[in-house]
Amino acid sequence: MSANYVVGTIGRRLRLGVVGGGPGSFIGSIHRGAALMNEQYEVIAAVLSSDAARSTAYAAALGIPRGYDSAREMIEAETAREDGIDVIAIMTPNNSHYEIARLALESGLHVICEKPLTNHYHEAISLAALVNQTGLQFCVAYGYAGYPMVRQAKAMVEAGDLGEIRMIQCNYVQGHLAEMAEDEKNGTNWHMLPEVAGENLIVADIGTHCYHLCSYVTGMQPEQLSADSCTMVPGRTATDYTSIQLRYANGARGSLWVTQAAAGAEHGLYLRVFGSKGGIEWHQEYPNELLFRSLDQPAQVFTKGGPGLYESAKHASAVPIGHPEGYREAFATLYRDFAEAVTDALTAQASPKDPLLFPQIEDGVQGVRFIEAAEESNRGNGFWVQVIPKYDYSMI
Repeated sequence: MSANYVVGTIGRRLRLGVVGGGPGSFIGSIHRGAALMNEQYEVIAAVLSSDAARSTAYAAALGIPRGYDSAREMIEAETAREDGIDVIAIMTPNNSHYEIARLALESGLHVICEKPLTNHYHEAISLAALVNQTGLQFCVAYGYAGYPMVRQAKAMVEAGDLGEIRMIQCNYVQGHLAEMAEDEKNGTNWHMLPEVAGENLIVADIGTHCYHLCSYVTGMQPEQLSADSCTMVPGRTATDYTSIQLRYANGARGSLWVTQAAAGAEHGLYLRVFGSKGGIEWHQEYPNELLFRSLDQPAQVFTKGGPGLYESAKHASAVPIGHPEGYREAFATLYRDFAEAVTDALTAQASPKDPLLFPQIEDGVQGVRFIEAAEESNRGNGFWVQVIPKYDYSMI
């Protein structure tokens, strides 16, 4: 599908409103830049600070036409306009996601929301029910699902290239919290506050990325987990380390090692999946390569844009072979995929891709349940906990 699919179909770009991610925010510039990269959105409305005066001033400074004091004000004003926003992107602190997303859905807006979807499972279930009732599109910003080689890994598993999945390992080893920072000491870093970010920092912040990456590539959700989470840095109250074991219905086993307190580590996200016929290995620090080893053939290295890729990997490649493609481009792929789905919804067309490749509301719900189950297991000194409860969404 061409990059100008949106404009070619509805005669204009999608109108995007953003909540959160003001000046100084890393993730804010990532979202806004990703939305603009494939020329399918225009950012026309924003709430960029909890301070009303700063919010409107920041919007003006960034060249965003309409700045608002609050998310509620923006949603109400924009949905009353003929030229109002089609999509809202939420990148506020975790404990505010639910109310903003609920109001947006009730107002008829399509939603992109940062992970975790919410801090509480019952809120996540409620949002899922609302998405199902309204028929609106909802993307949870698990950005690693936008990498071409992650899409290739997923397609290889689906095609049976690895055989039956037997072992899954995902590590995410960072070092930027190996020491206490000033904003942590003085309580101004919301990521370190359990009442804002949730009970278990490390699982909610990056452990959920590992969980989604494993599930996205393999198409499998674990039935049970056993978690050990703790704090490694003296004086810190938030968790900065976790090790989680996973059990799957087919007998497969998985393990996650996640920390932000590994002194000297830079990023360290990698995934390994092994089946009955072979295995794959992907490192996010070398994102354009996917290693595949089979039982009876020489090892292969698939490269972004190179030969032998499945269509989903080709679709995610935004620049020609030989050019590096990374984190911002992966986010832009999610925004592009989402734009195509929203365009189809606006024009009452069937989706051109089945299934949709961007992370959806169900992925967000599963991520919240994973966080909850990991905390429950940790409080019980690592006892095994059911990850996916027997729950009927239609009962909500």
